[in-house]
Amino acid sequence: MKTVFSYAKSYKLFIAIALFLMLLELTVELLQPLVIAKIIDDGIIAGDRGQIVEYGFLLLGLSAIAFLSGITNSYFASHVSQSFSFDLRKAVYGRIQSFSLATFNKFPASGLITRLTSDVTMVQTVLFMGLRIMLRAPLLVIGSIAMAFVVNAELAVYLVIVFPVLLIFLYVMVKQGVKYFSFVQQRLDRLNRMVQENLQAVRLIKAYLRGKYEATRFSEVAGSLKTDTVKAFRIMEIILPVLLFGMNLSLLAVLWFGAGQIRQGGAEIGELVAIVNYAMRMTGAFSMFSFIIMAFARAKASSERIEEVLLATDVREKGESGETNVLTRGEVVFKNVSFTYPGTDREVLHNISFRLEPNEKLAIMGATGSGKSSLLQLIPRFYDATEGNVQIHGRDVKDWSLRSLRKTIGIVPQQSMLFTGTISNNLSWGKEGAEQPELAGAAAKAQIHETVERFPKGYETRVGQKGVNLSGGQKQRLSIARALVRKPSVLILDDSTSALDVKTEAALWEELEREHATMLMVTQKIRTAMKADRILLLEDGRISAYGTHQELLQTSVLYRQIAESQQEQEVDEYV
Repeated sequence: MKTVFSYAKSYKLFIAIALFLMLLELTVELLQPLVIAKIIDDGIIAGDRGQIVEYGFLLLGLSAIAFLSGITNSYFASHVSQSFSFDLRKAVYGRIQSFSLATFNKFPASGLITRLTSDVTMVQTVLFMGLRIMLRAPLLVIGSIAMAFVVNAELAVYLVIVFPVLLIFLYVMVKQGVKYFSFVQQRLDRLNRMVQENLQAVRLIKAYLRGKYEATRFSEVAGSLKTDTVKAFRIMEIILPVLLFGMNLSLLAVLWFGAGQIRQGGAEIGELVAIVNYAMRMTGAFSMFSFIIMAFARAKASSERIEEVLLATDVREKGESGETNVLTRGEVVFKNVSFTYPGTDREVLHNISFRLEPNEKLAIMGATGSGKSSLLQLIPRFYDATEGNVQIHGRDVKDWSLRSLRKTIGIVPQQSMLFTGTISNNLSWGKEGAEQPELAGAAAKAQIHETVERFPKGYETRVGQKGVNLSGGQKQRLSIARALVRKPSVLILDDSTSALDVKTEAALWEELEREHATMLMVTQKIRTAMKADRILLLEDGRISAYGTHQELLQTSVLYRQIAESQQEQEVDEYV
């Protein structure tokens, strides 16, 4: 928890003010039973109305101070806790953004969402409670015991008889609560993951009539969450009755022996009332303990999960320092490159070597799992090659700063990803601050400009989550336009024209031919591959063939089989 709550250090002054006001309120509350005892002994029993009025006004003044202190304390506690949660969320999100892909893949997306939302809320709540009541409750117990000894030490002994037993009990309950609430948060992760998957695949679920099946799965996962939550709360619910039982035993002992002392003249009625008052305050404080312990247990479990992100080792993408003066010449060179994903021992690329001159175009083909996408991920350094080296612009990619390297690369992923916002907003991702003519020009090259112009609001048309209100082809073309607007010297297309019709794709390639960019494109279409200067055919992570369309038809059995599996009339025409 130390790492998480270190983000509250920026608010030391406000924390100090909140704690001072809490202690002031506590001090006033501890003084009130003494004043009440004086009213009883020196005023009511002695028949002195002056003392009653004097101490009565003192009691009212103390109550006003306690009221104002409590209100002001709540203000500062709220300010600190809200500001703290903002800073913590920002830090966790920034940490996630700095993750390498290898580290990012260690955390399920649903788990990261839970950490950023409910886990941060848990620790925020505990910080607020810590400044408002969490420290106040135990201090009230300790202060009440101390004041009880000041009033009458002999009677105060009966208040503390069961205290050690209750402390041991509380320690055991906190330990168990932390464990069970950790289980609860893990179950919540799983539930969020399932909800996320189902909402993304809602069309597929409806198409295959799997709604009832998915509802059953959801019930099972939600049921597990309910079961663990009930177990956790059941442990917490045991705390209050046990604490109250112990305190009531002490209170009965105080009343029993206090009455005897009054009869014998060893104690005043006001003293007994004060001791009972302190006992009642302790009981009230103990009644808050179950709530405080439950919140603390959940916050401890949540803080540990947040710290997994904040303290994750070897997470940052390496290469923030390096060459920044990029000469965007566009050469792409692979020299004896082999690659294995972190945490695995299966080599997905083996001894890959090829060279692309500026403005050349390379088509990459191969069966599913042959390593096509893995190869592309080494160019912008999403991952580093295990062996060999990748060069771009005449220099090893590891020698560039990541920012400078990636600013020269345009990437169109296999799965088109658009963000909630306008079409202009999405295209501007390619180049921050791009003017409307630049966006329209890139859209025209990507064969989407006319389509956008037909929308009622044109480029200000809002795109739904993940582009839900657009067709697959429209999303692909917008993704291509987003890459083109930055005028990259290296353009990576990862099977990103699969949803385009033949006519649109042909027009797109005509435009791309005019682009001054070295292009690497993953494709399964022979008609697309033949437009490239070179074709790289991968098989099980190794180069099976490399050359032009005509060369591969003559020298590669695998390439010829791929061509023959597509339209026969096209193969005849190519030959």
